[in-house]
Amino acid sequence: MLRVVGALADHGSITAAAAALGYSQPAVSQQLKRIEQRIGMAVIERVGRGVRLTEAGRLLARHAATVSGALDTAAGELSELRGLRSGRVRLAAFPSASATIVPRLLADLSRRHPGVGVTYLEAEPPEAVALVRENRADLAITFSYPGDRVDPHRDSAAGLVVTRLRRDEMMLVLPATHALAGDGAVDLGDLAEENWIGGCPRCRGHLLELCGHTGFTPRISYETDNAAAVLGLVAAGIGVAMLPALALDSVGAQPLVAIRPTRDRDHRTLHAVTVTGAAGVPAIAATLRRLIALAAEHTAHAHTAAEHTAAEHTAAAAPLAAPAVASPASSSSPAGRGN
Repeated sequence: MLRVVGALADHGSITAAAAALGYSQPAVSQQLKRIEQRIGMAVIERVGRGVRLTEAGRLLARHAATVSGALDTAAGELSELRGLRSGRVRLAAFPSASATIVPRLLADLSRRHPGVGVTYLEAEPPEAVALVRENRADLAITFSYPGDRVDPHRDSAAGLVVTRLRRDEMMLVLPATHALAGDGAVDLGDLAEENWIGGCPRCRGHLLELCGHTGFTPRISYETDNAAAVLGLVAAGIGVAMLPALALDSVGAQPLVAIRPTRDRDHRTLHAVTVTGAAGVPAIAATLRRLIALAAEHTAHAHTAAEHTAAEHTAAAAPLAAPAVASPASSSSPAGRGN
């Protein structure tokens, strides 16, 4: 009933209020009478051929928007609760998210909304975005490198709804015995003469562009999509690498390596991609909300963990002799995991 008072305050007459609400004039008049009977005070008074709100009516009008908004929110939440007793979400994400964000998201959804069925498919960003566009996935977790001149993600996600989740710091991975392993942030140019181990194709493309801005072309002597293999090669003294913090989190601590941020704090951006209107589907909306919340919780942890790991690895490896360094072999790219 308070909607009637609010509409009268907004539109100035019973006729206009009725039109705005989609009610008949008699229906509006009847609701006003019920309000007056309930509070024992007049809410309107006649002025010439029209009406205006009394002081009591104006007081009610001030509260009408708040109360109506709360009722709308409650109705939406009740509708969502009713919808989340069942439903499904088809989720896609890249490999390092598979071992970090996705398990936490699935466990959280299972606990909060046990009636919602979730299916999961691992896919790198271009493929994951295509799955959403082709209606084979409802939500994709993706990443992009916003500073790169060429951004495949921007083009592939055109016309879809892209929600920013968080930054994912790019970290340098060095042998623990490296001359720069004990430093803080490392200038990329100081690694221009090193042998590099390339990560996933998109990561390699970003490395090439980043090094190009710095003034050199990295000598990528080894390539693998497997983040654990990258760390193993670095630990053996084969070369240096750059990996996202999330990829490092996905494989855990590796002895004999040092993790360092770049001097300019290079990063990639994590996104959630859905089709327009997906937020109106209760199960997808709930999944997206939980994903945003979990990504925010992980933001501070990811960078702190990487810095902490760097200190631990450097300290643990300090007494050890430098491992033998193998001569570069021809580039190899075993089938494996992206980053």
